[in-house]
Amino acid sequence: MHGCAGMNTRTGQPLARDADWARRLSQLGYLVLQVDSLTPRNEGSLCGKGNDRRVRMSVERARDAYAGLLFLQARADVRADRIALMGWSNGGGTVLWTLSRDNRARPAGLRHDFAAGIAFYPGCRTLSERREAWQPVAPVLLLVGEADDWTPAPPCATLAARTGPRLEARIYPGAHHDFDAPDTPQRVLRGIGATSSGTATIGTHPAAREDALRRVPEFLARVMPAR
Repeated sequence: MHGCAGMNTRTGQPLARDADWARRLSQLGYLVLQVDSLTPRNEGSLCGKGNDRRVRMSVERARDAYAGLLFLQARADVRADRIALMGWSNGGGTVLWTLSRDNRARPAGLRHDFAAGIAFYPGCRTLSERREAWQPVAPVLLLVGEADDWTPAPPCATLAARTGPRLEARIYPGAHHDFDAPDTPQRVLRGIGATSSGTATIGTHPAAREDALRRVPEFLARVMPAR
């Protein structure tokens, strides 16, 4: 699940971060499906103030995730009970909302739900402040940068503390948003609706990226072992 800017660049090419992960996971034997939540709805970026209300993580994007799950489960070359949901930023938040036990977007009569979730730097504040603790239907790996000024780490730490062992959180010291993107110089984005300053810092953090590249496959192999 892509971030608020969409699945592709302005020239129509897949984002380098998403494409890099797709290539790496494919090389490990995983089939990768990238779900576009914006283009079919004639939507552009969701990063501006209020834009994310048109395509909500908990509703429209969660439904997109389950549409992808059902599509994959209909294929003869896919293990129906071995499908993980992975996302970045707004897509990472979509992972958390989709895998929530009380998610109303979940299709009725679903035989196999997602077997795992991987959420890169999601916004955790709303879920961390819920009266009843958020609980996922599957193990979730949450990865966020300690220096992230777009989707701050403290609410994610609170969420992990309230959730228990089904949520495995890793907070990387000194890392900002997009820390896992390949060869992305650190820079400040403007026009960001989710921050009080309207800006957010993004860029590669080599140590955090290296750890994530190792940690994600290890997590998938552990929670979705081949049988």
